[in-house]
Amino acid sequence: MPRAHLSKKQRQELVARYLSGNPFLTDEDLAALLGVSVQTIRLDRSELHIPEKRERLEQVARGVYGRLRSLEEGELVGELVDLEVGKHGISILTITEQMTLKKSCVARGHYLFAQANSLAVALCDAEVALTGTTKVSFRRPVYCGEKVVARALVRRRKGNKYMVRVTSTVNGETVLEGKFLIFGLAEEVWRR
Repeated sequence: MPRAHLSKKQRQELVARYLSGNPFLTDEDLAALLGVSVQTIRLDRSELHIPEKRERLEQVARGVYGRLRSLEEGELVGELVDLEVGKHGISILTITEQMTLKKSCVARGHYLFAQANSLAVALCDAEVALTGTTKVSFRRPVYCGEKVVARALVRRRKGNKYMVRVTSTVNGETVLEGKFLIFGLAEEVWRR
C-alpha cells in the first residue's frame, strides 16, 4: 500500500514501530519515510504520548549507562544507546567540525577508533578492562555532520579475555571494521 494512502491508525502504528526500533529518528526522518509533513508526525507523536527525540535519547541513555561496569559515563566516545554487558552494544557518534581535518572535512581516524574501542571495552563484565590487541580497517572517509553507528558483538569469551567485533556504519554503509581483544582485570591486579 503506498504510504500516502495509509490511514491515521496505520501511520501511527508505523511511527510507534519505527521509534521503538530506532529512537534516534527525527521527526523529519519519519516524515520522509511516511510521505507526510513534519507537523503530522508531531501530532501523531503527541497523540501516542511519544516524547521528542531529545527526551527519548535521555530516557535511553539513563537506562543504558547504568549497566556500564568497565567505564565511567564520560569515558565512552559517542552516545551509548544499547548495551548488554558480555554480549552486544551500540553507540552513535555525530562527527563535528572539531573532529575533522580542516582541508578535507574528513573525520580524523582516532575518533572512529576511539568510538569502536570504548564500545568494545564497555562490553566487558569487569571493573577494569583494557585493550590488548586490535585489527581495524577503515572502509571509507567519514565527513562532518555524519552519524556513525557502531555495533559491537562479543564473538568469544574465555576467562577474562573478550574477542569483540565492531562494525561502524553511516547510513548503512560500513566505514570501519575492527576486531578487539579486551582483557578484564582482576581487582588485585589494578589496585596495586
